[in-house]
Amino acid sequence: MSASEDLEELPGVGPATAEKLKENGFDSYQGIAVASPGELSNTADIGESSAADIINAAREAADIGGFETGSAVLERREQIGKLSWGVSEIDDLLGGGVETQSITEVYGEFGAGKSQVTHQLAVNVQLPAEHGGLEGSAIFVDSEDTFRPERIEQMVEGLEDEVIADTMVLHGIVEEEEDADPTDEALLATLVESVLEKIHVAKAFNSNHQILLAEKAQEIASESQDEEFPVRLLAVDSLTAHFRAEYVGRGELAERQQKLNKHLHDLMRVGDLNNTAVVVTNQVASNPDSFFGDPTQPIGGNILGHTSTFRIYLRKSKGNKRIVKLVDAPNLPDGEGVMRVEGDGLMDE
Repeated sequence: MSASEDLEELPGVGPATAEKLKENGFDSYQGIAVASPGELSNTADIGESSAADIINAAREAADIGGFETGSAVLERREQIGKLSWGVSEIDDLLGGGVETQSITEVYGEFGAGKSQVTHQLAVNVQLPAEHGGLEGSAIFVDSEDTFRPERIEQMVEGLEDEVIADTMVLHGIVEEEEDADPTDEALLATLVESVLEKIHVAKAFNSNHQILLAEKAQEIASESQDEEFPVRLLAVDSLTAHFRAEYVGRGELAERQQKLNKHLHDLMRVGDLNNTAVVVTNQVASNPDSFFGDPTQPIGGNILGHTSTFRIYLRKSKGNKRIVKLVDAPNLPDGEGVMRVEGDGLMDE
């Protein structure tokens, strides 16, 4: 049964409404259940009271919205995946890596390595589970023209031989591990092409376009869940650049924060509904009132601070070294680690 036919079982949803909902990323009971009446009303051209009835029916059908026991929450959390950075010290700092069903914010000054992290994770998400991957694909929302396929190629070629061999098997390039030769240029080129094929890239031209892309990402992620490589990473690089440029001055701050809030909740929905890791990069601004410690602080204010599950601060050190500081996490202590940014990707110190 198709998603649109399934939705027609909800009261007040006919074929035309089901198609509109599906086109806008509301293609499951769960997706509708967590929407607001206003959001659904605008999407499907229906009244808010009808939208509320549809949402309530979807909540009953999806069996969400009520209380559950702590053991049920624990059972659900056991489905959460951990995506490795490929740097042992940083993975230890993060309790195993970047969590799915969470928003991880990586912020720092220009040149700190934020885009390097998003590129590396777009490669690592496609690795076998035994090498810290999630055996999935990636969506990359590019707002600052940072995505470089050549960098992905370098990072794939920079993987250890054993990882390359196992990834060739996972991607179906060879049938058996003994057939995988990491030094074979033709096989390696095929692997690079396969990895690039599994990264969906979209360039965001302004903040409104970026918000639309987040809604499109939900559609792609949802459709991919039955495929061989479901979407397991959504990277936004950077989250705040367009919002910062378009909403200037205190007079526009409220509207900026309101839009940013909606955008973050759209991203969170992708993570929650599809067991996907959401990683956003963020810029910093100088805080002239700071007399002690680091005078930089992330853009986005309290809305971003409260919505991000994990906050990571990157800063430059000597040469190619970067300090990675875990600033906030619900279940982990604050701490720091060191990594190197090399031609082959992110490396242990």
